Amino acid sequence: MSEGKPYQLGTIGALSLSVVSSVSIVICNKALISTLGFSFATTLTSWHLLVTFCFLHIALCMKWFEHKPFDPRAVMGFGILNGTSIGLLNLSLGFNSVGFYQMTKLAIIPCTVLLETLFFRKIFSRNVQGSLIVLLMGVGIATVTDLQLNVLGSVLSLLAVATTCVAQHQMTNTIQKKFKVSSTQLLYQSCPYQAITLFVTGPFVDGLLTNKNVFAFNYTPQVLAFIVLSCLISVSVNFSTFLVIGKTSPVTYQVLGHLKTCLVLAFGYVLLRDPFSWRNILGILIAIVGMVLYSYCCTLETQQKATAEAAQLSQAKESESDPLLSVENGGGILNEGGAARAPGWNSNKDLQA
Repeated sequence: MSEGKPYQLGTIGALSLSVVSSVSIVICNKALISTLGFSFATTLTSWHLLVTFCFLHIALCMKWFEHKPFDPRAVMGFGILNGTSIGLLNLSLGFNSVGFYQMTKLAIIPCTVLLETLFFRKIFSRNVQGSLIVLLMGVGIATVTDLQLNVLGSVLSLLAVATTCVAQHQMTNTIQKKFKVSSTQLLYQSCPYQAITLFVTGPFVDGLLTNKNVFAFNYTPQVLAFIVLSCLISVSVNFSTFLVIGKTSPVTYQVLGHLKTCLVLAFGYVLLRDPFSWRNILGILIAIVGMVLYSYCCTLETQQKATAEAAQLSQAKESESDPLLSVENGGGILNEGGAARAPGWNSNKDLQA
């Protein structure tokens, strides 16, 4: 098996794990929030991260991965920034209509593309750009229903988009590449900072959004059971999130997020009998077409890049094995004594040309 195949299998596994775990936790949290009335999303997220850290610490003790300490300031900055972005997204949902919140999530992809283009000199082909436009149109048709604007909600949405884009880029383009750490190592070290950020701000944010006190809630056995289940699923969600961004890119992760949105809509209609319209169906179908096009374009470009690199490597090996070709490519020709001399005018070559 070639080196590329295990990598591709690992990427497919990470994407599949992310989709399954994310859809599962959405269904679980929907039951927790809508049916049981536990509407403290930010505080719940802080518990998710604390449980994730505990599981990773157990995994470290069992030597399932190696602890690799690196710049603590970079880890702290990333953890706080990522925790802040989660809190701002929750605030954006609270102070905006659902339609405007969905527009906020859609805006993350073009902002991420712009960030990668301006600061990381990454080039997106027209095919990839076109597929992303189709995807965003589909998700927009399926999810955006009303667009009620207000100043505070708009500012919170802008901050949420900015912090999310910067956090994901800091992870992939700065921390993981600079310090050569795996997704698991980064998640293990950043989890405490994310959890503390949300644990401190969570009750305040949730109180602002719900006018309720998370500590005064009636925690029945059923509520506690769903909270525990949600925390357990979150371990897989958090791990797969870091894994996907580390193996692919922030743009691919956002595309995957919109696939989850479409799946949640479909599952909500099939399992929970949520209201569904032809507009939702049309939007989901368009979004799926965009995702397929995006996957095809990315795969095609990856194969073309791999083929070009293999051709360059093969040409370099041939040059090393053929001294005459090597010297001639370098601008000199071997004379009878074996020494290289500058190339002169060759009448035979010119006539043949």
